[in-house]
Order: sequence, then structure tokens, then C-alpha cells
Amino acid sequence: MSATHLNCGYVPLIDSAPLIIAKELNFAAEEGLELTLTPQPSWSALRDMLALGHLEAAQMLAPMSVAMSMGLGGLSAQIDALMVLSVNGTIIGVSQDMSKAMGDVPFADPTLNAEALLAAAKGKLRVGVPFPFSMHRLLFEYWLSDKAAEAGIEIEIVTTPPPRMADALENGLVDVFCVGEPWGSVAVARGVGRLILPSSAIWQFAPEKVLAVRHEWANENPETCGALMRAIYKAARWLDTGSNKPLAVDILSRSAHLDLPDTVIDPAISNSLSPDMGLPGEHVENFLIFNRHAANFPWRSQAAWIAARLNADAEGIETAKKSFRSDLYRQHLSTIGADMPGASEKLEGSMRHATAVASTRGHLILGPDAFFDGKIFDSGQEV
Repeated sequence: MSATHLNCGYVPLIDSAPLIIAKELNFAAEEGLELTLTPQPSWSALRDMLALGHLEAAQMLAPMSVAMSMGLGGLSAQIDALMVLSVNGTIIGVSQDMSKAMGDVPFADPTLNAEALLAAAKGKLRVGVPFPFSMHRLLFEYWLSDKAAEAGIEIEIVTTPPPRMADALENGLVDVFCVGEPWGSVAVARGVGRLILPSSAIWQFAPEKVLAVRHEWANENPETCGALMRAIYKAARWLDTGSNKPLAVDILSRSAHLDLPDTVIDPAISNSLSPDMGLPGEHVENFLIFNRHAANFPWRSQAAWIAARLNADAEGIETAKKSFRSDLYRQHLSTIGADMPGASEKLEGSMRHATAVASTRGHLILGPDAFFDGKIFDSGQEV
């Protein structure tokens, strides 16, 4: 039987690893797929290629898939998030000038870094993010917008492609950046930036990228849809096996899909980031998660949180929930032993520690998933 050819778009970031591993270690081939990975120069290009049908599937920013389904921004389409590809993995950093103005602040402390950053700002903070509808922007604004408004500091969002973030810092176009790895570590290696805060310090379990397809394609190609999900789930599970991490770095650096050296791939995979040039790596617990703690499950409550941060009304939040296809996840992945949670929504931010929960196989541990401010999100309401 001939393999089914599938075009999948991605942006060359470390968190595209499940797609790369699915192809390079033949998880896709074992599911009868000939997987072609097609790099995209920007998130807007990827969005348009998927919406217009030039791609069957794509790695996508979680808020982008929700925004498209809600009809927000540019080219809209009904998009299904079949599964989460990665949790966390984003880093916030500052220019060297801003770093000097902030002084010596402990890495990964959200409160002290917020205070120092606002004290160092001169009326405005120019913040580089890869795309307006991104977890980068939503988390940064959740962390700092209210405090900035109280301090009379304007936040200007500057859309900057990830590979150009270090250039934007060096050329004085942004003061702060929020970007996926390896581009934070690249800025450090070039001596133009300092890392101050991982996104996991803002929300300990934020869905960063999803596997996105057009809704009609999922309906018309159920077998191919399931095969793709199984292949990527197996790749994500392989990536989160500790003994595989050195080999993962080797495969990712040798493949043509990222075109990056192992020295800038390793920090995210090993959860050890160097905040500044010449400093040793600091361990960041759960900096980037591919599979553990049901990372791949598309929680509808996470989609609701995203929609709420996009100022959606009740109808928009319901649309967002429906776009996170926990039903298809249960249908296609239960056959390969994936442990399924008892519900498809949960109280976001309620777990400060890893917690055992009811599941189909009885072995599921979730969390921690706390927000930095201690709030809990429930069906569109913060309590």
C-alpha cells in the first residue's frame, strides 16, 4: 500500500521537534504517511498557506488557531487544534542597555523583574513578539500590562520574526523580547541580550504550539488525521524520555529542518538556559514540555483562557472551545495507550504541584499549572 503524502508547515523553532522527530525516526512512515515538512518564513505566511489549502497541517501558535476560528485578524478560517505540540518554551529577555538600567535582578523571578523593568523604562517599553495572536504576547501582557498602566508606562508591541529578534535588539528597535527558543539563547550568544524570565514563571503550563488543520479537512480525512496524530504523539513521547534527550539534540542539529548548531538547541531540550554571556546555565523546571503531564491533550479550558484574553464574548469562547478537538484526541490516541483525563476542561491555574487525577488508565499526573498571580480561570471567569 502506498503512503499518504502530507504537507505540514512549520516555523524553524525548537518546539517544532515533534514534527521533525516524527519524520526522522519514521514514526510518520510507520503510520503510512509520507510527511513533507515545509518551513515558513513567518507565522502570517504559515497561516495563509494553511487557510488556502496549500498545507494539510501545520505547527501553529495556539492563540492563532483560536483567533482564526473566531474570525480575528487577516485571513480567517475554521481551524481545528488536533493536539498540543508543546507546552511552555518561551523566554523573555532585554537589551543590554535595558539590562544595565535594571541592575542585578534574579533570573526567573516574575515580581522582581517586573518591578525592575518598569523602573528602568522611560515612559514606553517596545516589546518584540513573533505575532500579535501568540502566547508570547498574551503571557507578556498578562504579566505586565496592569502594572505598566499603574506606572504610566506604555507598552508598544513590535511584531518581529523570531530569527530577527537578536537583530532588533542590537539595532535598538526593541527594549524587551518574548520569543521561542533558540532565539533567546542566540541573542545571549551574540552578546546583545540578557534573559530575565521563562514563560513558565508566568503560567506554569501554557499551551504554546498546536497541530492545526482546517476543520473540513479533518472531517474529510479521518484516517489520515488519526495517523498524523498518532505519529506526532509517539514522537512527543520519545522526546520527553530523559535518556533520549542527547540523541534528540543530535538529530535536530543534523537535520536540515532547523539548520542550527547543537549549542543553541541543547538549552531548551535540557531545560538549562544561560541568562547572559559567560554565565552557566540555570535549570528551569518544565521549561519546555512535549508530552509529560498530558501536554498533548487539547484542553478546552485552555482555549477558553486564550479567547478570554482576546476579549471574546460568550459566543467567541464557545467557538474557541470547539476548536480544541479533545474529542478527536480521545478517538485517535486511546488506541495506542494514551492516558485520557476524565474531563476535557479543568480549572486552569488550580494546581501548584503535580497532582494525580482520574483517567482512563489510572496513571495520569497533571500540573503544576499555577499562574504567577495565584488566580484561577474557570469557564471564562477569573476567581
